[in-house]
Amino acid sequence: MTSDAGPGATGTGPPGAPGQPGVPDPPGAPGPMGAPGLPGVLGPPGAGGLAGRPGPPGLPGVARCLVMGVVNVTPDSFSDGGSWFGADAAIARGLELAGQGADIVDVGGESTRPGAQRVSAEEELRRVGPVISGLAAAGVPVSVDTMRAEVAQAALEVGARLVNDVSGGLADPEMPRLVAQAGVPYVVMHWRGHSHQMEDRAVYADVVGEVCEELSRRVDAVVAAGVDPALIILDPGLGFAKLAEHNWQLLAHLAEISRLGGGPAFPVLIGASRKRFLGRLLADDDGTVRPFAGSDDATVAVTALAAAAGAWCCRVHEVPANADAVRVGQAWREAAGAAGGAA
Repeated sequence: MTSDAGPGATGTGPPGAPGQPGVPDPPGAPGPMGAPGLPGVLGPPGAGGLAGRPGPPGLPGVARCLVMGVVNVTPDSFSDGGSWFGADAAIARGLELAGQGADIVDVGGESTRPGAQRVSAEEELRRVGPVISGLAAAGVPVSVDTMRAEVAQAALEVGARLVNDVSGGLADPEMPRLVAQAGVPYVVMHWRGHSHQMEDRAVYADVVGEVCEELSRRVDAVVAAGVDPALIILDPGLGFAKLAEHNWQLLAHLAEISRLGGGPAFPVLIGASRKRFLGRLLADDDGTVRPFAGSDDATVAVTALAAAAGAWCCRVHEVPANADAVRVGQAWREAAGAAGGAA
């Protein structure tokens, strides 16, 4: 899983003026929803913003942004393909992530990197089934990262608690019905096509507005299929049919995304970890892009900022520093809320 700011943006000043969509207010100015000086913040704790709303039932409930650790049981994932390819190695990695502070461990058996080809459902199940079963038996909250209803069903039967569908139900029309019947939390990500198509579809006039509109249509569709809105989590799909500038705009407008431009807030999952846009930002003077693992520190910075802005969860490859970052973000958020209340 880009001109004017899009639905839910505020500000009526001239172009480039503070308060104009996408333009930060000056330091100390009230940010959206009462958090001083933090454009795009989803409101102080308890104010009805995303982080002030309880997360979906069946998942860890803590007063901060959650950390989701990634276990790719694949030979070809973009940053760590092959590292945990095998049930024993993947289970050990999931237990390690949980021990380091991951609130949820996300297990996937199909690479969604740009250009990746799909594997069969049988192969995907062979990869993830034993891993999810082993982690769930150890008491680890597990999500399954899949676009297939039959894989999701098998994963839920062996202990997965959440379905993380990067297609938002578009890849498999049976997925929303399965999730509705199972009554489990469901990540609906913004998606414009499979990996071999995504780079050609990264075209936007207003990325925030268009992502909100397209996600809103997906939410309407999955709710019509029976999914409880209280179980829906949104993901703007960083890197999925998005260029670097699109990713930064989405990160800067989490409030609009959580409310889809207006209405009640949904929890938002952010998956920036090791994405190419971070490596390009950190490129050497000669233009050499930073290796995937070389952007882990930048991932921690994004996690802290997203947590301070009210994200529900950040999906990461390395947990320890990100587990620290969400606590820093929460402290910042609480301080901002206290300062806004005293103003």
